[in-house]
Amino acid sequence: MTLPVQSPTQIAWVTTDLDATETALTGLLGVRKWVRIPDVHFAPESCSYRGKPADCVASISLSYLGDMQLELIQPIRGENIYSDFLRESGPGLHHICVEAENPGQFDAVLAEAVEFGAAVVQQGVMPGGIQFAYVSAPEAAVPFVEIAYIPPEMRAFYDYIKQEQR
Repeated sequence: MTLPVQSPTQIAWVTTDLDATETALTGLLGVRKWVRIPDVHFAPESCSYRGKPADCVASISLSYLGDMQLELIQPIRGENIYSDFLRESGPGLHHICVEAENPGQFDAVLAEAVEFGAAVVQQGVMPGGIQFAYVSAPEAAVPFVEIAYIPPEMRAFYDYIKQEQR
């Protein structure tokens, strides 16, 4: 894949209990602060799951360990990649994220992943303009790889969260 040197930029877990997972990772990794984003809506007009319009909600908690973003995801309702993961595997490490530098690179990296045989499981555009796609390649020995483009406005929000760790 044609990615910038700083990838991966995120490690993400799926959980049934954000509070408990925040507490555990704070103790294990020394994270100082988590920022909670409740009830994130993956809307059917901008997101798909297994090729069909998605309509699901998840709560998210973000923190940083150095420059690595830590993401915790708790599915709330609807069919989605997170609920399936919990049902099939239980809580745990869900994905790593690699970031594209611009929307064109996002499209190219996603096309390259598909060309190499990865299946696109869930994808879309979130409020704030974040483009994302979860791809699965069982041979990769990680449940999913997320490919993302983070626009400047959202990068500023992430930088604020990172600054809170210092």
